[in-house]
Amino acid sequence: MNNILRRTLLPSLMAASLAGVTLVPAKPAAADDQVLRDAGIGAVTNVVTGAVMGHGNVVKNAVRGGVTGAAVNGANGLRKRRNRHHRNLGQDVGVGAGASTLTGIITGDRKRTLSNAVDGAAVGGAIHVLTNH
Repeated sequence: MNNILRRTLLPSLMAASLAGVTLVPAKPAAADDQVLRDAGIGAVTNVVTGAVMGHGNVVKNAVRGGVTGAAVNGANGLRKRRNRHHRNLGQDVGVGAGASTLTGIITGDRKRTLSNAVDGAAVGGAIHVLTNH
């Protein structure tokens, strides 16, 4: 009797739990409708800081800045809806520095982790200044 229950109950229980997990998302994405604006600000800011500091590759700087801007937007999207218009400078700069450093490591730019962090902090600061209400 125990084998019969295992063979019939377990597969149906697994199928039901799998369907519940895949069909019902727990929480919507954190980024808001201004993610493209922040990614654009990040890309432009990182290209400018890369040119000023002499870091060469414009495309890599733009990609790293765009990803950093999207990360800053996503971190701001985690806040409650009424607090999204009052951004936190420390949070924006910190998330920008971390995201730019991580993106630099992923793209193979491991020699300039400190300058990537500085570029990301500049992106976070620029997004904060340009979008804070």
